[in-house]
Amino acid sequence: MKLGRREFSATVALGLHILARRASAQGSAKPPRVGYLGSRNPRSTKAFFDGLQEQGYVRGQNFLLEFRAPERPDKYEEFPGLAAQLVAAGVDVILAATPSAIEATTRATRTIPIVGVDLESDPVAKGWAASLAHPGGNFTGFVLDIPEMSGKQLQFLKEVKPDLSRVAVFGDPRVNELQWKATEAAARGAGLTIQALSVRDVGEVPGAIAEAARQRAGALVVLTSPLVFNNLGRITEAAVKHRIPAICPFAPAFADAGGLIAYGPDLPDLYRRAAGYVGRILKGAKAGDLPVQRLDKFQLVVNLKTARALHLTLPQSLVLRADHVID
Repeated sequence: MKLGRREFSATVALGLHILARRASAQGSAKPPRVGYLGSRNPRSTKAFFDGLQEQGYVRGQNFLLEFRAPERPDKYEEFPGLAAQLVAAGVDVILAATPSAIEATTRATRTIPIVGVDLESDPVAKGWAASLAHPGGNFTGFVLDIPEMSGKQLQFLKEVKPDLSRVAVFGDPRVNELQWKATEAAARGAGLTIQALSVRDVGEVPGAIAEAARQRAGALVVLTSPLVFNNLGRITEAAVKHRIPAICPFAPAFADAGGLIAYGPDLPDLYRRAAGYVGRILKGAKAGDLPVQRLDKFQLVVNLKTARALHLTLPQSLVLRADHVID
């Protein structure tokens, strides 16, 4: 049927009206909200945003961020209230960046997808996931193989001090139970005696490390926790003062702060990978269908300046294996 000029104009107008309404509807659609519950760590948050951008999400353009963090990183009691705030804000997915954040968010919601970043816990034992391969529910994320990590730490320390017999283990008992047990088991296998240094407040750091020196600990294993990460300088300063070689999984941050050895996961890479999961969820993937992944990319960083301060000569074989050497 041939349209007249008037009918043609009306048809074009109607088509333009429909397109305008569609464009308006698309323009008025609310951008997704991403919740972030963790500590105030600029490097980690930048890596997270970089990872989201790789997925096509730019903060302020096509997604909104709801950021929550406790007043201090060791204020674990604040996490449940902060998790409740994210749920009330109607976020579409949550990045939970510490064990306390995961614990709080998994209790606060059974429906909002949660991507966890955890160096201290077993997500299956905690009940957050049915299994690593098939987590089910609304949780997935990235975790550390703690027993393997503990064994490697002690191996490096014995390379530095072949006559090592006693090791102090520094940690926060509120989050480090699993790491403590793994380190204890690895120490028994290596014929080492261990001394527990339980610290709940930064003010306890100098006294705890001084006590390790008094009991003649030959080395120090520093476990991961928010309290440790935000006080690396105080810990490394005390260790050097008492001439105790120390190792920690926060790499490279621990060595950068003056620790002798840092061996652990590449944290910026970890947050980029977590952002990849967040992006996939925003595009329709279900958290419970994404496997919980064990970290497999690690850095070894040694600080030769600290070695000289400790009057130690590091084995050349260890230095050559390092991904980065601070001199």
